[in-house]
Amino acid sequence: MKKDIGTWLKDVLGIALGGLIFAFGLNYFIIANHLAEGGLTGVALTLHYLFGWPVGTTYLLMNVPLFVIGWRVLGTEFALKTVLGTAVASIGVDLTRAFQSPMPGDLLLASLYGGSAIGLGLGVIFLFGGSTGGGDIIARLVNHRWGWPMGRVLFLVDVVVITSVGFIFGRSVAMYTLVAVFVASRIIDFVQEGAYSARAAMIISEKSTEIAQRVLEELERGATVFSARGVYTDAEKNVLYCVVSRSELVRLKTLVYELDPRAFMIVNEVHEVLGEGFRNWHSS
Repeated sequence: MKKDIGTWLKDVLGIALGGLIFAFGLNYFIIANHLAEGGLTGVALTLHYLFGWPVGTTYLLMNVPLFVIGWRVLGTEFALKTVLGTAVASIGVDLTRAFQSPMPGDLLLASLYGGSAIGLGLGVIFLFGGSTGGGDIIARLVNHRWGWPMGRVLFLVDVVVITSVGFIFGRSVAMYTLVAVFVASRIIDFVQEGAYSARAAMIISEKSTEIAQRVLEELERGATVFSARGVYTDAEKNVLYCVVSRSELVRLKTLVYELDPRAFMIVNEVHEVLGEGFRNWHSS
């Protein structure tokens, strides 16, 4: 029971921290420089610029009907964490208005810094299982109802909002907003997947046993051998599969070439590896 409470408390604190980072980035860089955002955040910002409505309160109120639908369709746990993330972010935006600091003449830097801060905040929220509502709820509901990919739905929502921003405030604001949204998406991926990036290699060779032994001894990595049949030769062959860190890839290619210059090797980028020798499951 203590473990459950501890995990819950860690998630709450993580979501709260992410919400505050998001709020600070939105105020300090985006709102201060009259830029916009995608999703419902962009709608709230547009209403703020046009009518002076408080961004946080407006965003929170727009999410209320989505909370109700999301709770009924997607479950209680998701709804609770979404309410927490949205509430912290919304209240934080209104409370940190004093931190607005315009960057005269340099909207590119404002969009880059703003996108980075917002992406960091959202990434932390997502990392702890939370959500800030808005387009995220819409995407989940559409995915649940019609099976559309969430990424595509989020993209469509952003396109509609940013296009509207372009018509209302001009193409320049829309373009810098696109920069901020793009940077934020990359930072979100970075936070969720981590800076660590591994490589997965599939090696087809007549000397797969020798290669596996060298990988085990020199790289101290495990490997898995699959039996396969070549279509062209109709011959039985072994396929060696192993995962190494990015820095170990050159050593892997070198030892494969030394043992079998005719080996066929495929290398793929792996964004996350959990287990012995890589990232601990408890830190994911």
